[in-house]
Amino acid sequence: MTTPSSDRARTSRQAHVTGWGRYAPAQVLTNADLERMVDTSDEWIRSRTGIRERRVAAAHETTASMAAVAGLRAIAVAGLQPDDIDLILLGTLTPDYWMPSTAALVKEAIGNTRAAAMDVMAACSGFVYAYASAHAHIVSGMARHALVIGAETLTRFLDYSDRNTCILFGDGAGAVVLSASDEPGGGLGIELTTEPSGAYMIWLPAGGAKAPPSLDTLARREHFIRMEGRETYRFATRTLATTALTAVERAGLQPSDIDLFIPHQANIRIIEAVAKGLDLPMERMFVNVDRYGNTSAASIPIALAEAVDSGRVKVGDDIVMVAFGAGFTSGAIALRWTADPARGAIADTIAPDVVRIRPPVDWDSAEAIPPALAAVLGGTVVGDETDLDDIVPGDADAGAAAAEGHGPDGRGSDARGTKVHA
Repeated sequence: MTTPSSDRARTSRQAHVTGWGRYAPAQVLTNADLERMVDTSDEWIRSRTGIRERRVAAAHETTASMAAVAGLRAIAVAGLQPDDIDLILLGTLTPDYWMPSTAALVKEAIGNTRAAAMDVMAACSGFVYAYASAHAHIVSGMARHALVIGAETLTRFLDYSDRNTCILFGDGAGAVVLSASDEPGGGLGIELTTEPSGAYMIWLPAGGAKAPPSLDTLARREHFIRMEGRETYRFATRTLATTALTAVERAGLQPSDIDLFIPHQANIRIIEAVAKGLDLPMERMFVNVDRYGNTSAASIPIALAEAVDSGRVKVGDDIVMVAFGAGFTSGAIALRWTADPARGAIADTIAPDVVRIRPPVDWDSAEAIPPALAAVLGGTVVGDETDLDDIVPGDADAGAAAAEGHGPDGRGSDARGTKVHA
């Protein structure tokens, strides 16, 4: 999917970022915490992924509640009221429910009565795909203000006996408001791609129509994320760079013209490989994977908001956001920043407790936090009987394998947590 410059020339209506906001849960899960749950170490995780810690949603928090907080903050920064929003698009792979959409819950929670609302499922590329859709709505005249959110509660879909996946992911939400304007700027170039040959490289086996929840799927531990790390790494390093380059070219720019790249925060080695592929210094790459881990669709909007609020972005800067995700999706947006970064301070006026997601009537949900995670966060040491076998911290061969893998050792795991060679 592309947005040629010739199409942009036919209309003066542009889609500018006017508001931004983020929300990260208060609970921090450190590498030291994970050492108590699974056979790993802080040095092993940091050297292979760059991650030091990640955030974990509290039991009362959900994808919808975090998304609503981030969304309200973005709306406030934009100087708007919730009912000014015409469209709500929420990128997520961890919805509160399969139905209704999480975006619908967010609409009610923020007090909007007008907007169309729907979820966008493109895994870690979900925010970029949603942004591109909102851009199209605005430049076509179908919407004036759109709220675009990326939000995830990934820690509830992890197997905490599988060291290849449980160390990677965290929870959080980020959002932007896109607004119509006749002024130059905003989105300049967009590229979206999907390569379905990678459909089963990152996936969640059960819970859908192919394998509905059952005692058998629970027994086989098929409700946890599985990943073939090596193949995913190869796709990510190759495709992130080419997707970003295409978006830059569609904007009529060169990589050297871009002031800041905001890549999907999956793994520091992937980000370093993308910088090398674009022949750019790491100083042009915004990185916060060390503090949040991989928050999937939330990673780019969280990073964007943090970059603006920390002074890394100024009016007139050219920025590129680029992501990849399960199904081997990828997407990139090249845009020119036009909003006053100082307005980001307004987000602090929105406290998380202003949001309430209306619960269903006469329905009690099961405990949200996985028992192994709850035990560690609650201060109880959880033993693990799995010994390191062919991959140990500091092992030279393991390091070489990790350099080729998206996960810490370049491998996926089967539904029982045993290793699967890519």
